Amino acid sequence: TKLILLDSLLQERKMQSSAVRAVSLGQLARATSSAPVTQTRSLHAGNVDVPDFSYYRRSATKDPTSSNKATAESRQGFSYVLAGGLGVLGAYSAKSVVNQFVSSWSASQDVLALAKIEIKLADIPEGKNMTFKWRGKPLFIRHRTPEEIDQCKAVDPATLRDPQADEERVKNAEWLVILGVCTHLGCVPIANAGEFGGYYCPCHGSHYDASGRIRKGPAPLNLEVPEHEFLEDGLLVVG
Repeated sequence: TKLILLDSLLQERKMQSSAVRAVSLGQLARATSSAPVTQTRSLHAGNVDVPDFSYYRRSATKDPTSSNKATAESRQGFSYVLAGGLGVLGAYSAKSVVNQFVSSWSASQDVLALAKIEIKLADIPEGKNMTFKWRGKPLFIRHRTPEEIDQCKAVDPATLRDPQADEERVKNAEWLVILGVCTHLGCVPIANAGEFGGYYCPCHGSHYDASGRIRKGPAPLNLEVPEHEFLEDGLLVVG
């Protein structure tokens, strides 16, 4: 009897679950059938008005029935002119950029002002040596006497450590323009001193004559002669 009761209970529960499921499906079907039906339609050719671009087209290409070969040369010419104009504009712009970049490397105005120095030769008496500052270095200007000129010219350049004739070192025989920097270790020589009456470096004993040529001591080279020129109004421009 117990088995019969259990079997009857199971059958009743199956019937109840089937009934609940049928009710839920019916409600879903009614809800679906009551919802409005929508349809999306894509746009097709002929349904949309195409804007007219004739205003923006060239006159030679407005006729759709004409052959484009007849106007190809004129259209290509316009393209070439446009490309050439853009190329010239780009080249000019690149040139301006390069010029500005290179000019930024140039010396400033205060440095350029010190690049040259003007000296009045009338202020230097004969037989005297005056020292000026040029580009951060001592500049020697010597007004040589006739005796000093003759002594310098009488020296055989072949006997010198740094062979150089006096005429190669001066543009005007009366005036010697040299840098006051010893070629040994960069010391500043003393003017009108030494065994040869020119310049003497007391640091290591280098002797120079009145032409700035090394005659004795450890210095390997003559004193440097900077670029200079004599003007007509008695001025000396160095640099």
